[in-house]
Amino acid sequence: MKFLRRNYKTLVLFVVCGALLTVITRSALAGPATTPRASDMTRAERVEIPPAQAPDPQIDRPDGDWVGGLGLVEPHAPETRLAPEVAGRIAEVHVVEGQVVTAGTVLIDLDSGPERAAFDAADATVAVRQAELTRSRRGLRPEDLQAITSETDAARARAALSQGVLSRLETAARGGGATVDEVERARQQADADRAAADTAAARQMAGGSGRREDVLVAMAQLRVAEAQRAQAQAELDRRRIVAPIDGTILAVHNRVGELVQPAGAEPVIVMGDVTQLRVRLDIDERDISHIAMGAAGMVTAEAFGTRQFPGHVVEIGHRMGRKNLRTDEPTERIDTKILEVVLQLDDGAGLVPGLRVMGYVRPSGTPE
Repeated sequence: MKFLRRNYKTLVLFVVCGALLTVITRSALAGPATTPRASDMTRAERVEIPPAQAPDPQIDRPDGDWVGGLGLVEPHAPETRLAPEVAGRIAEVHVVEGQVVTAGTVLIDLDSGPERAAFDAADATVAVRQAELTRSRRGLRPEDLQAITSETDAARARAALSQGVLSRLETAARGGGATVDEVERARQQADADRAAADTAAARQMAGGSGRREDVLVAMAQLRVAEAQRAQAQAELDRRRIVAPIDGTILAVHNRVGELVQPAGAEPVIVMGDVTQLRVRLDIDERDISHIAMGAAGMVTAEAFGTRQFPGHVVEIGHRMGRKNLRTDEPTERIDTKILEVVLQLDDGAGLVPGLRVMGYVRPSGTPE
């Protein structure tokens, strides 16, 4: 132990020198650093898998002379994407996907309790104003006229009685049989009864038919009530979604009880006219000079194997743009510009909007 303690540093030095000598020797005998060893090559062995080739419309074309591109099936007219005018909670959904509807069909109803109550109140007000206008035009009923006549006769009788009392008191006052105050009170009463009789007589004369001013006022009040009802109806209509065109319901994205917004991330309902189908193709910039209106074309889809759907060109874009569709294959070129070309299909039975297809168009001047 004493020997190890005394020579500890010397022993450590010998061990370190031996390790360095071993590393240097192995490095010298290992050969060039750029030449792989057999053991390294064995560990690094891999099975090479060739990359999958994406369908290239410039290469994988049907027999014949064609211009090709990826396309997307769409309705005869662009899809109609519907949302409510105001935010609200869905109370009822009246349609299902695939249902054919006509323009004006109610598709979605939002909660509309306050708006419905306001409309009912406005509608009741219109009924009241109509009745008032009718009464103003026709005048009073026979029963009402009889009551007015009776009241007029009674007022005239009271006026005559008051006038008789006044005459007797005036005669008595000249002989000292009545005071000045009694005569004055009798005169005031006679004047009041005579005025009441005149008012009743005037009412009797006007009771047979409505006055022109009353009719005009009643007509104006009716117009105001109708305008208020129309406003309440408009507020009620804003809480429902109505089909703007004839078509088929392609998608219903929300259900009863869900809250929807006018500017939501996606529409509540998507609809379109699928009586005829179109395909919007991405034509490579290298081939746009070969496309002409009316040119024959066709599309194929993986889901239908070798079946071909014939059609013809009905629209050609007026501006180059980026690709709308991609195959998601690593070998696909994405740096090319495209021109949108629309094919009208003669028979698209089986195809559905949104399906990705491969489309082909015969170049202009090429016989079919």
